[in-house]
Parts: sequence; C-alpha cells; structure tokens
Amino acid sequence: MQLRLGNRIVGYDWFGSGKTLVLVHAFPFDRRMWRDQALGLSTDRRVLTIDLPGFGESSPCDGPASMEVFADHVIALLDHLGIEKATVGGMSMGGYVALAFAAKCPNRLEGLALCDTRAAADSAETKAARAGAINLVKEQGVPEYLERQLPKLLSPGASLEVRAEVRRLGNQSPEGVIAGLQALRDRPDRTKLLATLACPTLLIVGQEDAISSPEEMASMAAAIPSSRLIRIPGAGHLANLECPEAFAEALATV
Repeated sequence: MQLRLGNRIVGYDWFGSGKTLVLVHAFPFDRRMWRDQALGLSTDRRVLTIDLPGFGESSPCDGPASMEVFADHVIALLDHLGIEKATVGGMSMGGYVALAFAAKCPNRLEGLALCDTRAAADSAETKAARAGAINLVKEQGVPEYLERQLPKLLSPGASLEVRAEVRRLGNQSPEGVIAGLQALRDRPDRTKLLATLACPTLLIVGQEDAISSPEEMASMAAAIPSSRLIRIPGAGHLANLECPEAFAEALATV
C-alpha cells in the first residue's frame, strides 16, 4: 500500500489486528523482507511494515538522511494511522531506527525487538569503508555493491535461493542506497541509551553474523534492564531470510 503524507509517499503494509508490531527493514532492502514474518505473526496482532525514505515505494528524504529522520518517518505513519503505542522491531539499520525511535518517544514503546544490529557508532575504519562503498555505487552501481556485501550479509551455508532473494530485495535506487550509506556512517552512538530502556526488549542474532556479532549483541542485552537474547543457529546477518521459521518463532515472543 501507499499513502501520501504531506508531499511525500510512504510505502507500507498492514496485516492483522490487535496490538501493533512495527517492523523496520535492514539496509539496503525494503519492507518486502518481512513478508513471511508479518503474515505469520498477524494471527494475534497487527503487524505494520514500512519502507524507509528512499527505499521500496517511499519517497526519498527532502534533505540529508539520518536515523532520526527515518524514525520520524515511522512516527508520522503511526500518527496518521492513529496508533499511539507499538512494539518496534528492526533489523540491522532498522535496529538503529528502532533505537532512534526509543530515544525520541520512549513513552510510545510497548516493546523493542533489536535484530542483528548494534548500538555503537561506526568506527573510523568503518566510516572510511562507507565512503568507499558510496564511490562504488556511483561508479559501478548497486548490484556490484550488493554482490561484494553478500559474504558479510549471509552465512557461508546460505542457499542459492536465499542469495537470489537478497539480490532481488537489494535492487534499490542508487540515490537511496547512497543516502542510506551516509546515514549509517553519521549515526550517533546509542550505547548509553541501552541502560535507560524501560520496555521489554528482545534481541535476536544469527549465530554466524559477521557484522553484528553474537558477542556484541550479548553485551547489548547485558546493558538493557529487561531483555532477552535469542541466537539463531546457522544464520548470518539476515537471519530472518536464512532461517525464517526459527526467526519467526523467536520474534513471536516479543
């Protein structure tokens, strides 16, 4: 579905009814990555999936992209739909957006689901790599960038079908991907926020995640007062695509 909020288009889907679970996609994908989980979880709740600005069917940002702007995008959709409180879940970049939402609107959170993500900002080395990635997208396009990312995004045992799905979902506009890379590079450190989170928080990580390691996510869980950590065996960074059933079972507990 699409709707117009002011001068911008927002792509989103709505499944089921009841208390709301918002799912925010990873980079550089869109809301389609959540379809299996959204359908499965909608039997006892309302599941809302959304395209962040510049991805899928959503308009790009009017100015520089940031996690705060992305969080405002989610908040604007909730306001339009009349949803006061929700559980917000995000994978990878979506987790950064969920933490930005928590920093802005802690009173609107019924819960958090932080999936294959981190609270820390980019290191100097990673910032430099983002700059290289931006140049790669400009010079050789999104498919080449995505191809080089596959070993980090998926476990070595990922099937050909999953690899093809990642390529399909990652076929985003160069402008959106570049804006996303800049937002990732410039995001703030949220480590100190973790101890202030008052809502129940579920953390999910692929046991073979090469980007947000299980050890790093265990440290995050230890810093959050009311949290649980679930590890998904055999999954890499995109745990919901590699092991959809195990991931859905874990997410159902949020």
